[in-house]
Amino acid sequence: MPELPEVETVANGVNERVRGLRIESVWLSFKPQTFKTPAAEMLELLEGRRIERVRRVGKHIVFDLEDGDLEDGRRPHSEPGNDGKLQWIVHLGMTGRLLVSEPEVPVPTHTHAVLRLSSGRELRFVDARRFGRLAIHRVADEGEGFQGPGQEPLSISVQDFVRLFRGRRLAIKLALLNQSLLHGVGNIYADESLFRAEIRPRRMAGRLRRAELERLHVSIQSVLREAIALGGSSVSDYVDAAGVAGFFQLEHKVYMRTGQPCLVCGTAIRKVVMGGRSTHYCPQCQH
Repeated sequence: MPELPEVETVANGVNERVRGLRIESVWLSFKPQTFKTPAAEMLELLEGRRIERVRRVGKHIVFDLEDGDLEDGRRPHSEPGNDGKLQWIVHLGMTGRLLVSEPEVPVPTHTHAVLRLSSGRELRFVDARRFGRLAIHRVADEGEGFQGPGQEPLSISVQDFVRLFRGRRLAIKLALLNQSLLHGVGNIYADESLFRAEIRPRRMAGRLRRAELERLHVSIQSVLREAIALGGSSVSDYVDAAGVAGFFQLEHKVYMRTGQPCLVCGTAIRKVVMGGRSTHYCPQCQH
């Protein structure tokens, strides 16, 4: 599943290619699992809007939309009492992709949305397993829009980070995967961050010393920023908005390295299953 660095990379790439463009027409597959907002309603609300910007919130990609004019001069659909402030929310799920393509490029199998843009290009949402979700979010008057379920790991202060885990009777690895606490950190980056912080994944979050949580705060932010700089981790079928794979998987110290020697001490990397997720750690470096 794409995690924060992958979603950030996709959002930034899409933003560079579509910001300021008008959505001239929309095609949707009408597959029921894909749409949290009814497909017919989404089609009507998206057509004619301008894309103000595209950004990441947690593991979601948020399109901030403005009113625009259709080619025939009509205004896009708006409801009474709605000032036109809408957001299109995309969750990539397990295998979702957002691709900006020239119209002559063949449409991939399992494409569920095609937005034809005023530049002539198309924005395509492709999702083979259909765990991804598309939705319209209405922004309340003077509201900040879609916020996501938890706190942002790249901007949370060390004080708030320490407070987040205080008293938690939950293994720290599972706490990091809890999206209502920190949104965006997933399996790969939890393992890599715990390794850098020298913390075993099964330690109780509420029993970690402040110094350990401070190290973990630093390691999470450094791992995520390095992964973003390298375009994310392509360990499955993840690619960015141009269809290019990431490179951070080449920097993994523990994730998917079961049985291989630790790059720091030479001890064999171990794997355990926690909450149904594979968890990788070094029994010597992590305490």
